[in-house]
Amino acid sequence: MAAVNIVNVTSIAGFNLCGAITTSATDIIDVSADEIIKLNTLLISNVDGTNAADVTVEISRDNGSNYFHIAKTISVPADSTLTVIDKNRMIYLDETDLLRVSASANSDLQYVASGEILGDA
Repeated sequence: MAAVNIVNVTSIAGFNLCGAITTSATDIIDVSADEIIKLNTLLISNVDGTNAADVTVEISRDNGSNYFHIAKTISVPADSTLTVIDKNRMIYLDETDLLRVSASANSDLQYVASGEILGDA
């Protein structure tokens, strides 16, 4: 496992991921070998019309052995959207890095993640 050289990548592919967030911490991004992900956007929307819900977003740099918080128990008001990552605060995820999310209430929150997969294979 070597760090991907982002100057000499062999491919660049855009992606969008979407889904519901549950109370179980779930990996939504798992970076493959010989790839790096430039995560440009992570939006968290509360689809519950009445109640706020908390979201936690974490990153693992060692394939799930340890996680570090990007956002911890941030309240997302009813019928609103939280921008966790945007083009001014984008992050890179390297080989075997994981990004996971969890919520205080099942299916009240949804995520949309967007970025580029840079390949080095």
